[in-house]
Amino acid sequence: MVLESLISPLKAEKEPWEMFFVGIMYSSIAIFLALFVFGGDEMSLVIVFLTVMACGILMYRTMKYEEHKDLEIKSERKLLRQHGKALSLFLFLFLGFLVSFALWYVFLPGELAQQVFSMQISTIKSINSNVQGMITVPFSLLKILSNNIKVLLFSLFFSFFYGMGAIFILTWNASVVGAATGIAIKNSLSAFLAKAGAVGFAGYFTAISVGLLRYLLHGIPEIAAYFIGGLAGGLISVAVINHKENNEEFKKVMKDASWLILISLVILVIAAFLEVYVTPIFF
Repeated sequence: MVLESLISPLKAEKEPWEMFFVGIMYSSIAIFLALFVFGGDEMSLVIVFLTVMACGILMYRTMKYEEHKDLEIKSERKLLRQHGKALSLFLFLFLGFLVSFALWYVFLPGELAQQVFSMQISTIKSINSNVQGMITVPFSLLKILSNNIKVLLFSLFFSFFYGMGAIFILTWNASVVGAATGIAIKNSLSAFLAKAGAVGFAGYFTAISVGLLRYLLHGIPEIAAYFIGGLAGGLISVAVINHKENNEEFKKVMKDASWLILISLVILVIAAFLEVYVTPIFF
């Protein structure tokens, strides 16, 4: 209960940047417990579950708070602006997870890092093999977009059926991207070491920056879309529980959720274009 009660949705929306450090703390405690309490090959999933457990109460309270906004605010534009505060909260939380997982991967000894992130590494290898099979750019774009829409639907339905299901999908993605970023950072550090014979502060800073930017350029809009979809699913879930289907309040929440789903789809299309056409230019 201590971790779950550290911050309220109201405070988090006023100071969303604090969620970055909350995300680092939640995920770091999860890794620490997985290492020293659980161990074994299941650590990669235990880390995700423990991180999600710490976020559960915050996720539920945020959904309730956002539904309250739906019923109080009449203007759709103003309402979407207010939902943007919740989006900022979750984005900073995700960034905290990602940075934490990446740094843990970098600083843990090689074999231990491989064990801690074993399932994430398997997922990365699977994704890379699929990407290598994409021969043409249009096919690559459609494949990436279809995969992203699939994750969006998972976020939507998990959030609807399980309440904090969306945060599980997003924490898992943070762990995969974090491991991939950690791999990129370690490769960059190895290159610096081979050229200069030693890695100073500048080398670490450059490697970490390049590793993060490689995935964040298109990853931020993707994750934003997933959070928006998860928010829509949570709003629908709360509305179904609290209101009758022919109730005006229920219809208002459904209308708002529909707008959120549409916005998330548009953002995913933009993210897919960035991943296919922009990211390869720099990396």
